Amino acid sequence: MKSNFSIPGFLMFLLTMICIAFIIKGLHAALKRTGWEKARRQRIFIISIVAIVLWAALLSVLSFQEFFSDFSNLPPRPALAILIPLPIVLLIAFSKKGTQLLQSIPAHWLVGMQSFRIGVEILLLLAFIADKLPVQMTFEGRNFDIITGLLALPIGYLLARKKTYALKLAVIYNFIGMLLLINILVIAVLSMPTSIRYFMNEPANTFVAEFPFILLPGVLVPLAYTLHIFSLRQLLVRRDIRQPIDLKDKSIIHA
Repeated sequence: MKSNFSIPGFLMFLLTMICIAFIIKGLHAALKRTGWEKARRQRIFIISIVAIVLWAALLSVLSFQEFFSDFSNLPPRPALAILIPLPIVLLIAFSKKGTQLLQSIPAHWLVGMQSFRIGVEILLLLAFIADKLPVQMTFEGRNFDIITGLLALPIGYLLARKKTYALKLAVIYNFIGMLLLINILVIAVLSMPTSIRYFMNEPANTFVAEFPFILLPGVLVPLAYTLHIFSLRQLLVRRDIRQPIDLKDKSIIHA
């Protein structure tokens, strides 16, 4: 049984729980804005909560059983925790119901939520100071993902104020955020003790295989790319953020 419940680990667990709470609260508010019948909203809400909780629980159980600590094969198992939610996210984003739901979410919510990445980067720095991960995975090294978190606040504010240029800025922001996320994910994989390891400085990136740090690749990273995908889908469908969204508009539903 492996766990790493240090101070950085506790804070990572706490940050993850806070993010999940915001997701649940935001989903509840978005569903109320759709105008769907109550039974349908409740069904989607309950299924979503159960899926999120079961996924986090599964990650935790597998990490205690040291499933993710086996780095002998490719792709490394922590990377699977990142990739498994992706098809589901894409399916939701490009489905009719998913597109309609996204149009009921204020644009600044999806961008502003990315500010949680500031907390992630601070915790990664604390983990580095505690000698739990290599320097290249922090903003003192090659990880620039904190920029995404910092930019989320002003971009989200501009979207909330419905500035005419905010939509284009938000689209650019999301693409930059995705590139920065991919950058640190590549660095993380190349820092793991696998056959393709590039960064040989110690410690190797094995802490993400242990609880509660498994919640980083398993929950927080999927949250980051989900927000980008949902935001881009929403912004590229929404022609003008200054206009109210008509959920009965078939061009929106089928876009």
